[in-house]
Amino acid sequence: NPPEFPFLGFSKQMVEILSRHGIAFSSFDVFSDEEVRQGLKSFSKWPTYPQLYVAGELLGGLDIIKELEASGELDTICPKAQKLEDRLKSLINKAPVMLFMKGNKQMAKCGFSKQILEIMNNTGVDYETFDILEDEEVRQGLKSFSNWPTYPQLYVKGELVGGLDIVK
Repeated sequence: NPPEFPFLGFSKQMVEILSRHGIAFSSFDVFSDEEVRQGLKSFSKWPTYPQLYVAGELLGGLDIIKELEASGELDTICPKAQKLEDRLKSLINKAPVMLFMKGNKQMAKCGFSKQILEIMNNTGVDYETFDILEDEEVRQGLKSFSNWPTYPQLYVKGELVGGLDIVK
């Protein structure tokens, strides 16, 4: 940590604990908004950061999270991050026909995705899309999961059909 911000170590420790336990979380940088930074202290009646909320309720700061970790309660209180493989299976089966592409139905963000959209739209088949540019974890994970290194990727009933060449 830079010497002018020694307290950032508490936030780092909190992130490490949550990550170690596979807990799904997002964060907000209280330095990015002074009004939120001060307002949250009043709202929560908690004078320091980090502050951990679960389902909109304040759990506490780092010391309380450490106590919950030591007692084993942290794992029962906090929601777990969905495993990537489970998440990919869920996305692949989100609709009977799923297209993973750069962009979406309304706007392709590469030539290959544009071509596959034209083909899909000409068939009249109902399909859903997932923009892999919006989620790096899915973008990289699906390549390994499907053993298919490029995009777009078309799935029908949870099974990989292939990319643009195969769809053509």
